Amino acid sequence: MGEQKFLYLDNSYMKECESAVVAVRDGKYVTLDKTIFYPIGGGQPSDKGKIVRISDGKEFNVTFVKKENGEAVHELDAEGLAQGDKVRCVLDWERRHVLMRMHTAAHILASIFYKEGGAQITGNQIDVDKSRFDFSMENFDREKMETYVAKANGIFQQDIPVKIYSLPREEAFKIEGIVKLAGALPPSISVLRIVEIPNVDIQADGGTHVKSTKEIGTIEILRLDNKGKENKRIYFTLHQ
Repeated sequence: MGEQKFLYLDNSYMKECESAVVAVRDGKYVTLDKTIFYPIGGGQPSDKGKIVRISDGKEFNVTFVKKENGEAVHELDAEGLAQGDKVRCVLDWERRHVLMRMHTAAHILASIFYKEGGAQITGNQIDVDKSRFDFSMENFDREKMETYVAKANGIFQQDIPVKIYSLPREEAFKIEGIVKLAGALPPSISVLRIVEIPNVDIQADGGTHVKSTKEIGTIEILRLDNKGKENKRIYFTLHQ
């Protein structure tokens, strides 16, 4: 099988695409020759939506997507698709766009926490209703954290473009802080996908993002937790 095309890597705004079924496992685990559905990873949930068989218009809901052996496997709510079927993929766009806004917001917030407070992100989970950051910070300083969020919200009010491009691994690794999570990039990856918000943040990343910071909205802090000596946690949501 040729390399699968993850169309969201080049265009996170693609809402539909035509594709073909390459393989079906256990009736409802489907691999396509190309996909717009993001598979779970990097703290970002998988996309949802539907796959429509072109020959008869029968719809199958996509409930979960994960990567296996470098391919996206789409879990459906019913059996019926077969190898060779021509299909149309339709994204749950409203859900995806919220996740894009959350993901870009998370990059900016993490960058501010690091630049202003020297805090390293140790874990994260993005979701539609709320997102979570774990970070290393010695002192639990609520006022500082609120200041960092206010700075992020100030950036969201600007129209800063979010640039996505590729760099050879060696060139990318010359950029300080290009990889935010240790061990996130296996040595087998020779070309890195870079997400850059000029003068704010730059990092290697495989997720979906908005085109401009002005699409994000406003962060509201839901909760701040002191999880231990070095581990702090923030829960936040977004408003348009």
